[in-house]
Amino acid sequence: MQLRTSESLNISTLVSIGAHPDSGRARRAMTDSRAVELAMNLANSKLEVIHAGDPRDPALGYYSGMGLSQIRVLAQESNADAIDTLTEYFTDNMPDILLTGTRAESGESSGLLPFILAQRLQCPVVTGIAEIIKVEDGIAEVLQALPRGQRRALKVTLPFVATVDVAAKAPRQSAFGIARRAEIDVSNSTANTIDEERISWEETPAKPKAKRMKVVKAKTAADRFKAATAKAASSGGQVMKDQPVSEMAKAVFDLLLEEGVIRQK
Repeated sequence: MQLRTSESLNISTLVSIGAHPDSGRARRAMTDSRAVELAMNLANSKLEVIHAGDPRDPALGYYSGMGLSQIRVLAQESNADAIDTLTEYFTDNMPDILLTGTRAESGESSGLLPFILAQRLQCPVVTGIAEIIKVEDGIAEVLQALPRGQRRALKVTLPFVATVDVAAKAPRQSAFGIARRAEIDVSNSTANTIDEERISWEETPAKPKAKRMKVVKAKTAADRFKAATAKAASSGGQVMKDQPVSEMAKAVFDLLLEEGVIRQK
């Protein structure tokens, strides 16, 4: 849908470094890239894409490869708090619309950054938008994504912060050649507040999820009781009859050892 505006808009989009759910490889974040796509499709608007972090991160090329001519990077240490860095920047450079993803794919991934940022900038926040319909007379009409494909039309005054839902338009393909021509504009942040909370974290490998129990479909109570009390059919094992006692005892011992009932020192 073509956006209708009565004046030129300044749009800023925050991007973070994503992580592939299986391999963990750095990539563009799913909802952050949708926020960039949404902003690039807005007519009569000036887009600024901003990242708080390391300007040398190669994953930024996935965003610039979408057709961006420039990405502004607010350089900060890896253990610095991005909220303080972004608050410092937007206090003097607040756009009409500030778009973010729903949550980062690495780090805290709490999804609280848009809310804390909107509170500090003293502007409204809209969550999970899928589209911006129009902007007229300082008021924007947006579509908020709801469960089961439903949409809700909301009106919000400029300036505001909005998180972009996964239901928004999918991002265009990233091209390597275009990414190389993009400019990385680096600004050193004076905030660089250390994230004390994150320093105290201890990261451990995730445990495998518990397997779901098999759902038994039974029409009557008797069938359900029978299915719940029925023993599983044995698929292995051996029958020993008329064997020496020592061999039968060894077979029982090996089974208990295999099942973890006893431990051999």
